[in-house]
Amino acid sequence: MELHDVWFVLIAVLWTGYFFLEGFDFGVGVLTRLLARNRSEKRVLINTIGPVWDGNEVWLLTAGGATFAAFPEWYATLFSGFYLPLLVILVCLIVRGVAFEYRAKRPEERWQRNWETAIFWASLLPAFLWGVAFANIVRGVKIDSDLEYVGNLWDLLNPYALLGGVVTLALFTFHGTVFVGLKTVGEIRERARRLALRVGAATAVLALVFLLWTQADKGDTGSLVALVVAVAALVTALGAARVGREGWAFALSGVTVVAVVAMFFLTLFPNVMPSSLDPDWSLTVTNSSSSPYTLEIMTWCAGIATPLVLLYQGWTYWVFRKRIGTHHLADAAH
Repeated sequence: MELHDVWFVLIAVLWTGYFFLEGFDFGVGVLTRLLARNRSEKRVLINTIGPVWDGNEVWLLTAGGATFAAFPEWYATLFSGFYLPLLVILVCLIVRGVAFEYRAKRPEERWQRNWETAIFWASLLPAFLWGVAFANIVRGVKIDSDLEYVGNLWDLLNPYALLGGVVTLALFTFHGTVFVGLKTVGEIRERARRLALRVGAATAVLALVFLLWTQADKGDTGSLVALVVAVAALVTALGAARVGREGWAFALSGVTVVAVVAMFFLTLFPNVMPSSLDPDWSLTVTNSSSSPYTLEIMTWCAGIATPLVLLYQGWTYWVFRKRIGTHHLADAAH
C-alpha cells in the first residue's frame, strides 16, 4: 500500500472519529430545545458535554490539517467549491463555543435564553450541512480538466445531498439522545429513552433510503457490508434503548455512525472528489497528494502524537463518566 493510500485511510479515520464524538454533542445541542422542559434541565444537558465538546472538535482540526498537508489539491478544491456551507459551519462552531462559555456569565433570563437558542441552531445547522457536504462529495461535483470546481451553491442543494443532510441530522440527534440517557438520571433519563425510540425509528427509515440510494449509485461489495452493519447496528441500538441498556445503545449508535462514514469513504476510493463532468477529471489519491517525502514525515509525526492524544481524551471521558441530574446542580445560576 502506497503512503497516499495510507493517508486516505487515516483521514477517513479522523473524520469517523469526529462524527462519532461531535455527532452526539451536536445531538445534545439539538435536544436543548426538544427534550429539556426548563432552564435546569437545559443546564443538565449542556453539562453532559461541557467537559468534552471542545476536545471533540480537535478531531475536525486534525482532519482538516491532515487533508491540507497530505492532499493539497483535495483541500483546495473542497474549500473553494464548498466555501459558503463550510463558512456557515465555521461560524456555527464559533458561536456554539462562545455560547457554552458565556451562557452562565450573567443571571438574566433573556441573556441565557438567547445563548441557549444559539446552542440549538449552531448544533442543528452543522449536523445538517456536514451531511450535505459529504453526500455531494460521494455523488460527484463539477470539476473541470484543471481540477477546479466550476459549479455553484445551487448545484450542491440537490435531492440526494439534502437527504444526506437530513440523515446526518437525524442520526446525530439519535446519537445524542442515547448519550443523554447514558449520562443522566431521573426523569430526563426516562424521557430521553422514550424520545430515542421515536427519533431512532425515523432515523432508521431515512438512513435506509439514503444508504440504498448510495449503494445503487456508487456502491460495491465493501460499501454493501458497511450498509448492512449500519442498519443492523441502528436497529439493535433501538432494541437496547427500549430495554434501558443505554451503554449498549450508545455504543451501537456509534457503530452506526462509523459504518455510515466508512461507506462514504469506501464508495470514494481511489477518488477523493469525483467529477460529475468527466470521470477522468476526478481528484484521486494519486493526482491530489503531496510528495512521498512529505507523507513520510507526516506518518512519523502521526505515529508519535496520535497515541498521546487518544490516551488524553480517553482519560477525560473516564474522569467525567458519572451520571448527573437536576439535583446535582448548584443553587446559583453560575
